[in-house]
Amino acid sequence: MRFTARVFAAVLLLASPSFAKSIPLDEASVADLNAAFAAGTLTSEKLVELSLARIAAYDRQGPAVRAVITLNPKALETARALDAERKAGKVRGPLHGIPVVLKDNYNTTDMQTTGGSILLEGSLPPADAYIVKRLREAGAIILAKVNMSEFASSSTNSSLGGQSRNPHDLTRTPAGSSGGSGVAIAAAYATLGFGSDTSGSIRGPASVNGVVGMKPTTGLLSRSGIIPLSLTFDTGGPFARNVADIAVALGLLTGVDRADALTKTSTGKFEKDYVKFLKPGALKGARIGIARDFMKQDEDVDWIIEAALETMKREGATIVDVKFPKWMMDSRGEFYSTVRNAEFALQIGDYLATLKPEYPKSLAEMIERGKRVTSRRADGAGANPPRWTLFEEELKAGNQPEYVYTSVRDHGLPLMRASVQGLFAAEKLDAIVYPTSPRRPGPIVVTPGGGGGGGQSATNIASLTGFPDLIVPAGFTGDDLPVSISFMGTAYSEPRILALGFAFEQATHARRLPVNTPTLAGEMIEVP
Repeated sequence: MRFTARVFAAVLLLASPSFAKSIPLDEASVADLNAAFAAGTLTSEKLVELSLARIAAYDRQGPAVRAVITLNPKALETARALDAERKAGKVRGPLHGIPVVLKDNYNTTDMQTTGGSILLEGSLPPADAYIVKRLREAGAIILAKVNMSEFASSSTNSSLGGQSRNPHDLTRTPAGSSGGSGVAIAAAYATLGFGSDTSGSIRGPASVNGVVGMKPTTGLLSRSGIIPLSLTFDTGGPFARNVADIAVALGLLTGVDRADALTKTSTGKFEKDYVKFLKPGALKGARIGIARDFMKQDEDVDWIIEAALETMKREGATIVDVKFPKWMMDSRGEFYSTVRNAEFALQIGDYLATLKPEYPKSLAEMIERGKRVTSRRADGAGANPPRWTLFEEELKAGNQPEYVYTSVRDHGLPLMRASVQGLFAAEKLDAIVYPTSPRRPGPIVVTPGGGGGGGQSATNIASLTGFPDLIVPAGFTGDDLPVSISFMGTAYSEPRILALGFAFEQATHARRLPVNTPTLAGEMIEVP
């Protein structure tokens, strides 16, 4: 038989009908999923079914990681409708038909928004959060509302959702306050997750659960419709299993929102497409500062961070040791708590005023109602003494002399920003890196104050300045616990730190599916 070029091409086509590659669900990016949608090897309905199967297998059964508070009963119905749109030739964008999870402090009119608290159980707010509205318009499917530190403070143990668990080690903390989002993305419940960050609440959970997370510049994304903790520091932000998906999500959500005046500061500075900045060679020629003051707390973590620095050097970066001023290191905790505690007492009242009459209308009323809860229900919901005890401190802070708060807000925080900005300029830095969690995730311990990954971290420096911070998996400790590295930039430098984080990710590929939530049958995605 004589093989012509046409015959040879036909033989290849028969041997590999679509030239497809099979990708595990947890490794499939937004781009991969869109390629599979376009090729007809995947539908949104099937993708949601896979997500629901993982939740059924792992959230209350098996390892019982308890990430989900509320499942969307219309998720499959929405997926079918979006599949019909796609078939009719209408594709809204890269998130069309993609399942996402939301921290349960994002307002959703069709699903309860509780802040993790039985005090707000069943609450249906009057309007979607701005980010939620944008996600729906983009064709994303709200799959679930997920657990969190109650009212975004303390560890990820809430009166409504109970204790979430780290899928890498069920005895270890998932961190807080966006712990449910970190767990859900690590366990591949959804492609994207969204949390809020005030002093590390996206970054801690991203780090200890071994996924990518981003605290954007404060003001880049609207906070409208997110239950506030402290609006001076609060921001929403995305979780994903790769940097490219963070870039996709971020570009779809930027813009000025009239309901959040701070977003006006992003005018002329935000991008609608951050993916275009992602280049594997972005570390070449970069100057990276390493904040070693946040090391020497865990030998395994230090080993991974030093290896990460060596990787950056091999990729062409220059590494520069940097130090934050002693006054900043000494005062950063007090600056944060002074502003955060005072603001919550007032701002939670503003939020509660938007809810239906049966819900509490002030922090004082939440304290009073909490004292009526003395036993745990059959579903595990019940009192949360560590968080509710903190209510008392927050109420006192809200009643302190105004100058205590305004002196820090109006003078201390600008001083912080100017100092860190000056450090970047003096050393000509593209980013400052540090271990997001300087110690490996510790055992689950419910404490009033916080839920970070462990150790004294630089996360609150990014919060106090309002600067962006990207978290990228860097490796694992000797006992197989995730270690991440933070790329902190200056205001609105998201394009640069996303590029650097992407280049580092492509050089290392340090993420993996947690051992307690392994691949299920039928989860391979066929991509052309």
